[in-house]
Order: sequence, then C-alpha cells, then structure tokens
Amino acid sequence: MENFAINSLTKKKFIIFGGGFSGRFIADEIRKLGCEVLTSSRQIQKSSTSFVFDSLSPVLPPEQIFDGTTHVLSCIPPNKRGEDPVLLRLHNKLKSLNLEWVGYLSTTGVYGNTFGEWVTEKDPANPLQDRSKRRLLCEKSWLDSSLPIQIFRLPGIYGPGRSTFESIFKKNIKIIHKPDQVFSRIHVADIANAILYLLLKINDTNFKQIINIADDYPTSQIEVIKHSYKLLGLKMPEPMHFDEAKTLLSPIALSFWEENRRVSNKLLCKDLGYKLIHKNYKSGLQSCLEIIKQK
Repeated sequence: MENFAINSLTKKKFIIFGGGFSGRFIADEIRKLGCEVLTSSRQIQKSSTSFVFDSLSPVLPPEQIFDGTTHVLSCIPPNKRGEDPVLLRLHNKLKSLNLEWVGYLSTTGVYGNTFGEWVTEKDPANPLQDRSKRRLLCEKSWLDSSLPIQIFRLPGIYGPGRSTFESIFKKNIKIIHKPDQVFSRIHVADIANAILYLLLKINDTNFKQIINIADDYPTSQIEVIKHSYKLLGLKMPEPMHFDEAKTLLSPIALSFWEENRRVSNKLLCKDLGYKLIHKNYKSGLQSCLEIIKQK
C-alpha cells in the first residue's frame, strides 16, 4: 500500500464478516496499519482475532466483540432468499454501534450480459444469473439500512494461491476458446488497497456509495492462460472450442461464459484517484509467480 495519510485509521477497530480469500487478505492489510481486526469463521478457530458467525446457525457472536467497533465489512454471500445474513441477524446491533463506515463486497455480475460493452456504475443493473439477482437484493437492503454503506462491485478475483498457476499445477485447467469473449478481473491486493484508499476519503464531498473495483484490461481467459504458461516456460495445450467445451462444464462454470462485459474503473481510478497496483493480468500474475517461487 502507498504511504497514505493513514494516521486517521490506526486506532480504529474493524470487524470483517467472512474470512475467506478476500476477507483474510483485506484483514491482513488493515492490520499492517496497526488497526484491530476481527474476522468471522463458521467454526471455532485458535486465533484470538477470529469469532464464530455462521449464517445457518441461530447463535450470534458474543456482545463483547462489538465493543469499540468503528468499521464493518461484509464479504458473506446472500442466502437462497436473497437476504444478507449479516443484515438479517445483526442489523439492529450494527445500528446501535455508531459506525463510521460499512462496506459490502458485491459482484459485477449484477450488470448482466452486455455483449462485451463497457459498464459503469451509472448503468442499470440487469442481472442474468440467480446468484447475481440475490446480490442485487442484498445491495438494495444495505442501501436501505440507514448505515454508512459503501458497496464494491468486483469481477473475477485472483491473487496468491488463487490464480491460473494453481490450475496448471493441478492439471485441471480448462483451456477454452470463445471468440470475442472477455472477462474483467482484479487482483486481491487491489481490492484491499482500494478500500483502504477510499476509507481515507470517507468524509470527501465526492463520497460514492457504489464503486467498481476492476483492473484496466478486460481480456479473454485464453490470453491469461497463454501468458501463464509462458511465464512457467511451458507449452500450452491446444484449446477446446467453446461449443465442444460447454458439454463438459458444470452448470455454474457454464454460467460465467454466458455473460460478456467490460467493467470500467473510471470512477475509482480517474475520478477518485486510486492508482492500481496491478493494472493488468500480466502484472498480477508476475506477482503471484514471485510468491510461488519464494515457497
């Protein structure tokens, strides 16, 4: 993270609901600033910075974990009814905390299929997949919650331990060619650092409630895979055409190929001034590979 004027955050307390890939990374970055950060998990963990919150369990987190909390981030997906588990169970508690900020990680899937055209935050949501429709319902619930909410719409997320390299090593990568198909993506480090950057602008008159966090270069999946093989010094196997591959894909995998859009980051990077760590997949993959080589 760049040397921002971070003193305003150092004594804050964050609660992050959802200690998965993005939640853990964000928590680690915030802790580097000297902040107290607690993360939820579905089961009891040995870590003193973890607490149990299971959206399927009636048991609520202990009251004391909320003491002194100033910031809350929810990374938990909706339930099957499109309800947000955190809001559903803890809305009144959150309202009682006098929070400075609440963040919610959503998806650019709410834009639906734009046939490769660019989308911005000003474009209407038009979700195609049921999971994206549920996300949009959660967005609306957060916006109606009377909490100081900021929603981050994310495309495909990758980073250390979650990149094309792992699929290549495990020999389960699917190399598919679909003409004119593109995907937007974002390195997890830019999710964390963009959020921290925006937190420092929370009192800015240009505060925005919904923000896309994506890199500069939407591109085909096969281009990313080809570059991954090149970095490893390996020859990429021959790709399958999508018409052939779609009979082999699971329904959820196939659903990602049914949408084609380019996600604009103009609001984040031009209007609000955030500078991406990884402007494109080449930079992000190089970073992932360097971490792999260190192990």
